[in-house]
Amino acid sequence: MSLESKECVEKFYTSDFYKNPKSIKEFLHPDAQLYWNSSSGFHKLKFQEICDMTKELTRSFDALRADISHLISENNTVAIRFTYHVRTIENPEEELPMAHFVAIWEMKDGKMYKGHQISQQADDSPENLESFLPIN
Repeated sequence: MSLESKECVEKFYTSDFYKNPKSIKEFLHPDAQLYWNSSSGFHKLKFQEICDMTKELTRSFDALRADISHLISENNTVAIRFTYHVRTIENPEEELPMAHFVAIWEMKDGKMYKGHQISQQADDSPENLESFLPIN
């Protein structure tokens, strides 16, 4: 797969990787590492651990959608800001915001290699939702 860095990151987060864990190989470098500060604490994940985490997503969510507000690329680094919206297995008719994310990825060999990510539980406050509107 030969994608531009920015396109690779965008396609990963908007893909169905959570339903098709094997597709992760298209986007993540085999030596990928993710340094993630979440609301539950710090996590350092290697490629296989990222793959394992996606299996958990498949068991919990009927659908997962990334609403991207920012996608910036410079040299071999891509930054993305987005909110994941989910439809749970128990309630597939209602989409709810799950979490807000900011991730910065260093690219290697056309794939996501080293990521730094911060997330927090989502809310649907009007001020927060407005931050996803295009800037005029």
